Amino acid sequence: MENIVNLNKPVSVEKENISGLKFPDNEVLTSKDAIKNRSANLDRALKLGNLEHNKIKIVFEDSDSVKQVETTVWGITDKRVILKQGVVIPIQRIHEVNV
Repeated sequence: MENIVNLNKPVSVEKENISGLKFPDNEVLTSKDAIKNRSANLDRALKLGNLEHNKIKIVFEDSDSVKQVETTVWGITDKRVILKQGVVIPIQRIHEVNV
């Protein structure tokens, strides 16, 4: 049976609680276009975070469920999004970035 993800009702979490979550290694997006869009939205979120300190919503999936956090993006590496206080989310576990 295929694992169906409900993006309509992600669980809200505080960024301080993200460091205690476990993240599988697999990619959550299946389309190359969706991956490109996520990358573009992350770049936009980084610029808004650094210039205007705007908060954005990130919908991501850990080993238990789909979650969301409203936060400022402070940095991006090849594999991770860096939030305040060194909290990181693996990019391949992010479903959406709402700027």
